[in-house]
Amino acid sequence: MPVQPEGTPCWADAIFPDLEAAKRFYGELLGWTFGDSAADFGHYTQAYVDGKTVAGVLPRIPGMDGAAAWNLYFASPDARVTAAKIVDNGGTLAMEPMDVADVGTMVTAEDPGGVSFSVWQAGTHPGFEVTGEPGAYAWADLCTREVAETDAFFPSVFPFKVQRIEAEGVDFHLWDVGGDPVIGRLRMTDEFPPGTPPFINVHFTVADVDTAVATVERLGGESVYGPMDSPFGRFATVRDQQGAMFSVIDLQTRVGEVPAFS
Repeated sequence: MPVQPEGTPCWADAIFPDLEAAKRFYGELLGWTFGDSAADFGHYTQAYVDGKTVAGVLPRIPGMDGAAAWNLYFASPDARVTAAKIVDNGGTLAMEPMDVADVGTMVTAEDPGGVSFSVWQAGTHPGFEVTGEPGAYAWADLCTREVAETDAFFPSVFPFKVQRIEAEGVDFHLWDVGGDPVIGRLRMTDEFPPGTPPFINVHFTVADVDTAVATVERLGGESVYGPMDSPFGRFATVRDQQGAMFSVIDLQTRVGEVPAFS
């Protein structure tokens, strides 16, 4: 795929305590195959579907704390300019702009409400080579309780146009880039397990959600929410066997009308 417009989710990766276990889990669940681990880059390993890059996995560095979690990257034409915007708008940099050889430049940051995310300025690696197909990235929702801070921050850093859902009891926004919805923002409610920190929930495409959830549970993961039908696809939120939360979605099975946005 070509380099994505600024603010578009363009890549996802995760750090795991047990890299080989993660490869077995996602290989069976999503049909991923894996390239060689790059020793020069912390044994970073790319995942593929039908020979096209869809995500990255890497092992935890000795001494590193924190649970396994998926991390989403937003495209930027200039990572250093975006890093300055992050700081100017109250965010914090967990990693200053770093050139990854000729592959690209990355930044890792948090918004003022504690949502972790990354920025990617493409070099030779533009990001996802395929999306919306089984095994590949489909969508992401930014889930937070600190909606005021998040709503002020992200459209100031990226060129997002905000659309608000018109549905009682639901606090959900769509953020558009150039007229195309690229990510959702969801207010976390009591439906989320107590103590769940804010996070970006990455969705991967599957052909059958119910089968995918059964596979997750058989492989030692757990179901968190769903399966549930929606106008956008049948989906479920799960955790892998190392604790990383994500969703699976069947984009072809849609039930109900898309709600109005304003």
